[in-house]
Amino acid sequence: MTKALSEIAQEKGIRYFLISFTDLFGVQRAKLVPTAAIDSMEANGAGFAGFATWLDMTPADPDLFAIPDRNSLFPLPWQPEIGWMPADLYMNGEPVKQAPRYVLKQALSQAESLGYRVKTGVECEYFLLSADGTDISDLSDRASKPCYDQQALMRRFDIIAEICDAMLVMGWGAYQNDHEDANGQFEMNWTYADALVTADRHAFFKYMVKAIAEKHGFRATFMPKPFPHLTGNGCHTHLSIWDLEGNTNLFDDAKGELGLSSLAYQFIGGVLHSAESVCAFTNPTVNSYKRINAPVTNSGATWSPNTISYTGNNRTHMIRIPEAGRFEFRLADGAANPYLLPAALIASGLDGIKHQREAGQRYDNNSYTDPLPFGTVKQLPANLLDALRCLQANTILPDALGSEFVQSYIKLKQREWNDYSTRISPWELEHTLDC
Repeated sequence: MTKALSEIAQEKGIRYFLISFTDLFGVQRAKLVPTAAIDSMEANGAGFAGFATWLDMTPADPDLFAIPDRNSLFPLPWQPEIGWMPADLYMNGEPVKQAPRYVLKQALSQAESLGYRVKTGVECEYFLLSADGTDISDLSDRASKPCYDQQALMRRFDIIAEICDAMLVMGWGAYQNDHEDANGQFEMNWTYADALVTADRHAFFKYMVKAIAEKHGFRATFMPKPFPHLTGNGCHTHLSIWDLEGNTNLFDDAKGELGLSSLAYQFIGGVLHSAESVCAFTNPTVNSYKRINAPVTNSGATWSPNTISYTGNNRTHMIRIPEAGRFEFRLADGAANPYLLPAALIASGLDGIKHQREAGQRYDNNSYTDPLPFGTVKQLPANLLDALRCLQANTILPDALGSEFVQSYIKLKQREWNDYSTRISPWELEHTLDC
């Protein structure tokens, strides 16, 4: 017999639950529920006004209800009396089709219907800033090539260790932490898992890092490009497809080029085919395109792609094949929605398998020092508006992820772009005030 959540809470010493969901802009929303009420909330859901979040609703819409997923219960390691649970959204008894977690579950359901189980891993980069967010937290962290800087890493040991210890306690398989390529920037790695598990952990990780940073008097940000002269925050995503039992990696082929099967190359072909549209999800903010199309940083490289191309073990292209059995998608940034990022990759990749799309030629040039001749491969969108227009013209992603969801997403993101476009920047005043 399944235990009631209230019983589990009593065993784990949980007094309150955060019933959480992630909206279309990646903002995490929650209700704090006392354990005494959690069984009712699990059965009926916590009520929200959808218009108050980024879900493309109006004040006239009825309440939406967040049903928590007990399979993804995370007691907060730094505050174990509180349990965090991601939730699925319902309105009038039906799933909310533009809810990001629902969109990912639909993509995974399509993969399952084809006999596939998708596994993913993410590398989440973030900056530790001063409490007011105006500068990096460690003013001694000024090296021109700060990546893997041992001194700078250990000056933030208390925060890094607390986050890593939390992941170990939760059983994520955390295995390494490092200072990244920008001053004040860090990355922490944990083991890959089923795509929904990774997405829930990704969402929780962003909350956890911000909460623990605040506890220590700092501010953490996953913003794609917070400083023009420093490397931006990426969210490199590793993906492989397995059989339904999760025992056989269907991307792994010892006889295939670079150890990948034809299925893997068809999947990559699908991602390449829809990359301009996928960009609207993997690079979802105005700021995202200041990372993709950035000039050379202080460290000497941006570590982000600007062409739709794939390669072997080479970090200057959009897709890298570091070893047999998987590929790394290097385009996504820190603002990517933990659920929409894998959903867009899965949808485009499954289209590649369905239509047996060719991945085309592999390029092993250094894209930073020896770029391909213009027109050899397609360029990534130059800004959010271009990406949204590509998505609007795309038929593959709406068919796979739901036209209602895609329409809502484009509508809200177009509104965001319009809001940005009305702002007058200091650059404009500096360069055009005397026109």
